[in-house]
Amino acid sequence: MSQIQEYLPFLIPVLIIQLVLMISALVDLIRRPSVRGPKWAWALVILFVNLIGPIIYFVMGRKEE
Repeated sequence: MSQIQEYLPFLIPVLIIQLVLMISALVDLIRRPSVRGPKWAWALVILFVNLIGPIIYFVMGRKEE
């Protein structure tokens, strides 16, 4: 149990960043009329590829209008 408490100060910021990125990517995906590829596939990437998924969506998935 003490090892978890030892790493907690490092894990909390990473988890917060991951949550903020995931929520912002999902909101952008929902609001954007078209993206590169199917929206359902991007939603899966954002949700299941942890920290990298939302970054991949913001770099490759968004279609410039």
